[in-house]
Amino acid sequence: MTDPSDAAFRALADPTRRRILDLLADRGVCTVGELAEEFPELVASGISKHLMALRAAGLVVSEREGRNQRYRIDADAFQATLGPWMRRYESYLAASLHTLKALVESGEEPPAS
Repeated sequence: MTDPSDAAFRALADPTRRRILDLLADRGVCTVGELAEEFPELVASGISKHLMALRAAGLVVSEREGRNQRYRIDADAFQATLGPWMRRYESYLAASLHTLKALVESGEEPPAS
């Protein structure tokens, strides 16, 4: 039995798919045509293939509206698929955010890298 997050991580490994998710996160809902406008190097059928991979991974859903399919992030599935993995590393992120907050509030310059 494979972990459901495996398909999600395979889908997220592609930078075009990550950019599609970014656009959906910013805009809420988009058609293939609207997404294709953001990728002049790809044809609409290429965007559709990326969306099929994201749907198969459970990260987006589509709804028919007239002749168009409108895509959006499936927040519940996204959380169910990736949430358990992300929670495992939450303490690392929380510690970094706490350090950043303290640095900003202190007004000090960050240490040189």
